[in-house]
Amino acid sequence: MILYVSVKTNAKEEKIEKISDNEYKISLKEKAEKGKANHKLIILLSKEFNISQKQIKIKTPLSRKKIIEILY
Repeated sequence: MILYVSVKTNAKEEKIEKISDNEYKISLKEKAEKGKANHKLIILLSKEFNISQKQIKIKTPLSRKKIIEILY
């Protein structure tokens, strides 16, 4: 499954907003430095979809608009 995620970092609260079946808007408290925000994004998505963190691959790690692959 492929997801398209718009990420806002350094937000006041963390939240996941579903736009469509495969499009999400996610706010993270973490700053976008040294991969901290990407790591937190993987943790949130693994909880949201109830899967292992190893099943989530970020295809575009340096972009705010990320392409995420979820392996089943």
